[in-house]
Amino acid sequence: MTTPEVRRVTGAARRSDLGAALGAAAAAIASTGLLFDQIAPFSGAMAFIAIAYALFLGLYALLISLHDDALAVRDRLASAVVHSFALVALGALVFIVAYPIVMGAEALAHLNFFTDDMAHAGTLDPLELGGVMHAAVGTLMQITIALVITVPLGLACAVFLNETWGFFTRVVRTVVEAMTALPSIVAGLFVYAALILGLGFERSGFAAGCAISVMMLPIMIRAADVVLRMVPSSLKEASLALGAGQLRTVWHVVLPTARSGLTTSVLLATARGVGETSPVLITAGFTPFLNWNPFVDSQVSLPLATFQMVTSSEETMKQRGFGAAAVLMGLVLVLFVLARVVGGRGRGGRSK
Repeated sequence: MTTPEVRRVTGAARRSDLGAALGAAAAAIASTGLLFDQIAPFSGAMAFIAIAYALFLGLYALLISLHDDALAVRDRLASAVVHSFALVALGALVFIVAYPIVMGAEALAHLNFFTDDMAHAGTLDPLELGGVMHAAVGTLMQITIALVITVPLGLACAVFLNETWGFFTRVVRTVVEAMTALPSIVAGLFVYAALILGLGFERSGFAAGCAISVMMLPIMIRAADVVLRMVPSSLKEASLALGAGQLRTVWHVVLPTARSGLTTSVLLATARGVGETSPVLITAGFTPFLNWNPFVDSQVSLPLATFQMVTSSEETMKQRGFGAAAVLMGLVLVLFVLARVVGGRGRGGRSK
């Protein structure tokens, strides 16, 4: 007579598993706190966390084994490890976002921080004077210039890589893949040598936008290339079978189908370029003045202003620097939301 198999639940966590995890965590922290100096030749917070985590896994496995078999114990342990790593990643993300906001809260509380530049404020002046409007305007102008250059070039190159084959296509793909690891300082030096020294352009926001576009272009091409590959070949074949040419097929079938993914590729490229500092410093310089003309004179950006401020020895300047970092995160968030909304309109519906 065979024993009937018991159905094993591997999806959602059970209430008993949650209780076991909480109990094991509490016991591990308490045990480590009581015996840390005696049982471990280590010191510091990292050693405490490592020992407590090892004890937690052992105690959790012991509690699970009281009412489940070995296979279930391994399953729950793997689930605990995965969830704990996810919590660590989430905690790091929350810390990265919250830290500049908390450290720059005093600067963010003043309206002039968003409406003034640093032309009439020194390092010793209070937070009631000066702001980062000049850096915010510079960032918007420079990233706009970079997007105007990057999006059409990147999209055209991605379409070329997907619609043509041959030796030259392989060469272009190899160059694009190599450029994804290009140091930002090299991009800045290239634009400085080509535009400023070679063609006689000024150090300006336009030159900075060109340098940023060099960093964004390979990211845009790689991401768009992957997205365009996911378009079903049956759609293109049906369009060609109905008599449409390759250009009309790409314009009316491939690009609308991949609209949401192409928007994501633009977002990835923007995230790569909006935080660049060294290319902007080389090609646009630093200025405390608000400059509305990206083709004339120096123009600062938020990342560069953040770097200049947080490296100051004065506490008020450090607070302005952290506030500038918080403004940069908010600006990126607004750009991402707008890109998602605009990219999701039309035939493809709102992107998710």
